Amino acid sequence: MSSAHAIATPHAATLLAPSATGIPNGKLGMWVFLASEVMFFTGLIGAYIVLRMGHPAWPGSEGHLSVPIGTVNTLLLICSSTTIVLALAAAARGAMAAMRGWLLATIILGSSFLVIKGFEYAAKFSHHILPSTNLFWACYFTLTGFHALHVLGGILFNLWILAYTAQAASWSTRGHRLELAGLYWHFVDIVWIFLFPMLYLFN
Repeated sequence: MSSAHAIATPHAATLLAPSATGIPNGKLGMWVFLASEVMFFTGLIGAYIVLRMGHPAWPGSEGHLSVPIGTVNTLLLICSSTTIVLALAAAARGAMAAMRGWLLATIILGSSFLVIKGFEYAAKFSHHILPSTNLFWACYFTLTGFHALHVLGGILFNLWILAYTAQAASWSTRGHRLELAGLYWHFVDIVWIFLFPMLYLFN
């Protein structure tokens, strides 16, 4: 994709134009957004740690999570980080078919994470384990629920990027957003890397 094509429209030119920092506006906007998300999850995780330290009997008799299920979901997200990197690499060399394949693989892996999380939630609900059961479960459902919403947002973002590949004109002016989708997806994966051991291994 040539730079001439990348700035074919005023909107694309605005996103790709360097800001005062020398970083393109679109990428700078994504970094600022991710910084706010980091603060959001840092607040939630910090609150969890404070509550955990204040309750020696944590999480109580009901606080049992399946480590194998959590491990599978962790592996799914790690693999999805790899596939979106491969999608970016394929896009950089102009291999559109490969890029679509890797991006679709990322979407499938992310969707599989949500499906497994849905079954996990359903199993808890069937045993009458709810956010109101105790403080641990209130924290668990809050942390994993917000994370699942972010995963869903990332999947929708990737589907939006995938739709751009249907037409060469759309891709030439908007394909640079794949990098932004990659940044967001890596953030989602990193958050889970913190949540998995905190909730499943050291609760």
